Amino acid sequence: MTVRVVLADDQPLIRAALVMVIADMPDIEVVAEAGTGLEAVRMTRDLRPDVVVMDIRMPGMDGIEATRMITKDGGPTHVIVLTTFDDDNNVYNALRAGASGFLVKDMAVSDILGAIRVVAAGDALIAPKVTRRLIEEFTGRSRRTATVPKKEIRGITGREREALTLVGQGMSNTDISEAMGISAATVKSYVTRLLAKLNARDRAQLVIIAYENGLVAPGKEPT
Repeated sequence: MTVRVVLADDQPLIRAALVMVIADMPDIEVVAEAGTGLEAVRMTRDLRPDVVVMDIRMPGMDGIEATRMITKDGGPTHVIVLTTFDDDNNVYNALRAGASGFLVKDMAVSDILGAIRVVAAGDALIAPKVTRRLIEEFTGRSRRTATVPKKEIRGITGREREALTLVGQGMSNTDISEAMGISAATVKSYVTRLLAKLNARDRAQLVIIAYENGLVAPGKEPT
């Protein structure tokens, strides 16, 4: 199956570079390019791509609002935020808006392609270390400015809470399996139940919930 992608960035050179990267891949296809957030929303509604690669800083409607509009109806499209990491203070809010992961603009080509494939397959955490670093950097500042109420943890078991903590630390299913002494299949079952019980769109939102509810503190490493 070919992964259908919309590229949303107000810089034509960035879009052109990504198109060149993707052009030789038989399993990924760029179906449209958007220069604004509003264009990205319209193209997503018309084309129903698997993935939107979304820059945050765009004229008019920014990438955060565009991400919120794309993901609010629970459709099949996943959004990957395109960020420079060092100077972008809105990454946390992008996750809250429904983004499934991140691309850092100076990432290796292989990592960019891998990220698109992983998110298209439904696994929100592109690279646990990248996700953890981003959230650690911005969670304190963003908490003071975020206007969306946090999602409370209710109705989960002790073992599910343990799994949620490890997800929040950026662990993969394999790492969680080893840490909890359970099979990978059981980990997947825990994650699936957590998504349903906490009304989370994907794994990235589970990370946010873990941070917001104090299960993981910024800077805490997996044990």
